[in-house]
Amino acid sequence: MVDFILERQAQTICLEGRVYHHAELPQLQSELEQQLAAATPESAASKQLSFKLELTAFLRDWFAPSPTLEVKTSGSTGVPKRMQVSKEHMMHSAQLTLEFLHLKRGDSALLCMPLEYIAGKMVVVRALVGGLDLYPVAPCGQPLAPVQGQGQEYPNLPQPLKFAAMIPLQVYNSLQDEKQRQALRDIEQLIIGGGAIDEALEQELSTFPHYVWSTYGMTETLSHIALRRVNGPEASEYYQPFAHVHLELSADDTLVIDAPLVAAERLVTNDIVVFNEKGQFRIKGRKDNVINSGGVKLQIEELEAKIKALQLKWDFQISSKPHPKFGQIVVLLVTRASLHIDITEGELAEDQLDAVRALIKDALHRLPRYEQPKRFLLVEALPRTGTNKPDRAQAKLLAAQATAEL
Repeated sequence: MVDFILERQAQTICLEGRVYHHAELPQLQSELEQQLAAATPESAASKQLSFKLELTAFLRDWFAPSPTLEVKTSGSTGVPKRMQVSKEHMMHSAQLTLEFLHLKRGDSALLCMPLEYIAGKMVVVRALVGGLDLYPVAPCGQPLAPVQGQGQEYPNLPQPLKFAAMIPLQVYNSLQDEKQRQALRDIEQLIIGGGAIDEALEQELSTFPHYVWSTYGMTETLSHIALRRVNGPEASEYYQPFAHVHLELSADDTLVIDAPLVAAERLVTNDIVVFNEKGQFRIKGRKDNVINSGGVKLQIEELEAKIKALQLKWDFQISSKPHPKFGQIVVLLVTRASLHIDITEGELAEDQLDAVRALIKDALHRLPRYEQPKRFLLVEALPRTGTNKPDRAQAKLLAAQATAEL
């Protein structure tokens, strides 16, 4: 039986093999501030020291008498907001993950997520509750770069790491370098959250030898409340909820979460799901990502998946705009660079517009007619949130400007 430390004042934090009592945090902060003052501004060392100072500040907030912490939502469907969450609930959430993944005292854990969001905070809380050995690496696109020996400012990462939490972009980038790819494959428990895992990326991960999981959760549930196996014979498109998490469907087929250990109230989500006979669920998409075009309801996420399956290698998003006849129509936002054709910046000439239109129509003609976009807009970059999720609200504002017909 694994012992978890659920009394905050009894907790310690193990950083890169050294254990700190909360009374030692002011001294640690002072040492880091002195090192930062001596570091070259904007250097890798400076960024790493700044991140460690953020971690120290979070730990001091954690050990403060207040029973709550302030966290910021990701803003994937609107304006990010701040909310107060219970430290006790955070510890219970950490315990659920530790138990599910069979993590124990002394296991190494990589911290490479921003601490301003719940995902990063919960990596630290899992280390506090479970006695994990935490290795902080300033959030970046290649969190496993230290395995290449890129500078003394990085920690000497254990090989293999026992546990790591990453976003899909970090995983993708790590796969592009041979040493980082091997370090990624060697992680015993890898959880991936903060966005959907692309089909091609999931295929690359399917042969990993250990455990790779996709997470389901949100700020309101203090990170994830369910995991889905990505690799191995147990790979599935269905998420397995944690113990003590009760799920049901609303009248709108959206997921309702009753998880008293991590949330004081039942949570009605905007996620449209279907259950299997085991009580596991599959996500179809978000309720607010439904396009009702002429009475036909199209789920944005499902339509994007169909287009990705065509292997066009476009960088795109699907959105919608109002239409007097159909109510809403499908709009394709696509980056200029990803089309790989010779088009100038700014306003397109008529012949260039025709070339783009022909390219898109030819590529998407295999879709059912009601799923084919009716307008398109070329953009320099797709709108993303601070946690690198598609910014659907901003995408809709851009889609409203789309006038080029298909």
